[in-house]
Amino acid sequence: MTLDLFSNIEDEQSKNRKEKIGQTDIQYIKSASILTEAKGFMGAYDYTLNPYSGCSFGCNYCYAAFFARSNDEKDNWGNWLKVKENALQLLIKWRKKPLLNKTIYISSVTDPYQPIEKQLELTRSILKELLTYHKPRLVIQTRSPFVTRDIDLLKQFEVAQVNMTVTTDSEDVRKAFEPLCPSNKSRLKAIKDVTDAGIQTCITMTPLLPIQNAEKFTDELLSTGVQKFIVQPFHPDKGKFVASTREIAFEQMKKMNWDDSKYTEVVEIFRKKLPWLGEGKQGFAPI
Repeated sequence: MTLDLFSNIEDEQSKNRKEKIGQTDIQYIKSASILTEAKGFMGAYDYTLNPYSGCSFGCNYCYAAFFARSNDEKDNWGNWLKVKENALQLLIKWRKKPLLNKTIYISSVTDPYQPIEKQLELTRSILKELLTYHKPRLVIQTRSPFVTRDIDLLKQFEVAQVNMTVTTDSEDVRKAFEPLCPSNKSRLKAIKDVTDAGIQTCITMTPLLPIQNAEKFTDELLSTGVQKFIVQPFHPDKGKFVASTREIAFEQMKKMNWDDSKYTEVVEIFRKKLPWLGEGKQGFAPI
């Protein structure tokens, strides 16, 4: 049976388990699988692992929204989240086939540190299972400062890297494109804390949104102690936008005179000062 990234098995009991956090409707589901073989531009990894489906952060340009199962879910990206409540049980089944030396990317179509993670600790339980029984190579991709909660576990993996997404230096831009996300400052502080703990780190500017002051931003990036960075361009004319957010995005980009030449100018500044810079979809930082 072929499973898509949002595949699940919803029994009647799960369908009735619903709650709401802020503007996000939370639903609990029984998932058909927890590990997906990585392919395409994710081919640098062995598996992807998504404890959740959907995302409370709801960035209006997010590519993951367009893997959603219905137009309603696509249009309401950021307003719904499905918790794979049997994720740990599914992973436990892999004890018969340990994941030693496999590289697992957490997560590809959601953020493993959703706001509800604070009370559920689903991602944390998965990390404990991976650490105790599997010991894979691990990459965590997030834009949440809450990742610092799990520093104690991440330090115990032989190979683990935390990628923090920071797309701009401007809070005005962040609010236009990522209105439900943590602030830029809080993300930079969090990745500094992870770096200071001795864990491998990377800052992913994917995509790079309009930048207010490239020189100052570069200094802020360097102040985190992170040694690896990834950057990708953002093309609003080609990009996909959730619901009616395209015009808001265009307005902000026009206000900051952001175009391909401006992007190139900023990247040149990055190249001169950042110790390691990967570019494009294949620009994954080595672990």
